[in-house]
Amino acid sequence: MNRSDLEVTPYAALAFAIFAASTSAILVRWSHAPSSVAAFYRVLFTTVIVAPIALYWYRDEFGRLSRNDLGFAIIAGIALAVHFAAWFESLNHTSVAASVTLVQTQPIFVAIGAALVLGERVNRETVIGIVIAMIGAAAMSLGDAGEAPISDATMYGNALAILGAITVAGYVLAGRSIRQRVSLFPYVTVVYTACAVTLLLLVGAQGHDIVAYPPREWLLFLGMAIGPGIFGHTIVNWVLKHLESVVVSVAWLGEPVGATLLALALLREVPDAITVVGGLIVLAGIYVTTIERERRRRPETD
Repeated sequence: MNRSDLEVTPYAALAFAIFAASTSAILVRWSHAPSSVAAFYRVLFTTVIVAPIALYWYRDEFGRLSRNDLGFAIIAGIALAVHFAAWFESLNHTSVAASVTLVQTQPIFVAIGAALVLGERVNRETVIGIVIAMIGAAAMSLGDAGEAPISDATMYGNALAILGAITVAGYVLAGRSIRQRVSLFPYVTVVYTACAVTLLLLVGAQGHDIVAYPPREWLLFLGMAIGPGIFGHTIVNWVLKHLESVVVSVAWLGEPVGATLLALALLREVPDAITVVGGLIVLAGIYVTTIERERRRRPETD
């Protein structure tokens, strides 16, 4: 019984975290601030929330961090910042369909990295689940194709979207490795701090104003930190200690599904048939990769 509880809990936490991360698209849509500014304050406020907990309860652990773990945690934070910047910028140069489809190739890079770097076995269920989920993600992207014709896509924008996929894959792989040795709050404090500093440098390079925003924007920044930040990314980083990186990566493809449902409820954006079918396919792929894969992995007890 206890063993079963421990196995089910990470999946429930992952599902909740993916839904929380899905609120990001709604909050960004409501915000009128530049995307890099919104990303910076989202990560900064998240850091402000988690850092006091880490410094109070885990301050001794910071001193025990190895140079390798500290260095790779910083790299993970930079990778997360590059993911945000590259993906947001890609939307200015290529179609929504192309950008979303290409950035959602991240499970492929996670699967390759997990096998080569972490020694995680990529079995048949994993491959099938990845393929199914990515077909669904591509179908969901086609539902947005009318917003920007595919013919307008540029190699530069497509390359940025792929860069976003590679960097978020690195972020997931680093979390899976380091979280086996480092507690959650010290790890995310280092990662989020590195991410916030990188995004601040980007905001400065782009020449955006740092503070001249109305109260409504500050509330949205805080909402991004609490929803997608604390209940999304931070819980995902907890889950990475308990579930393989490929499982987490494929489950993350559920974020567009959650965002679509929230957009329907909050923005009255009704998805077309292609988007609905694509969302169902994504969920099927997640099921194969997580629930069915876990069921087949367990030894038979009957």
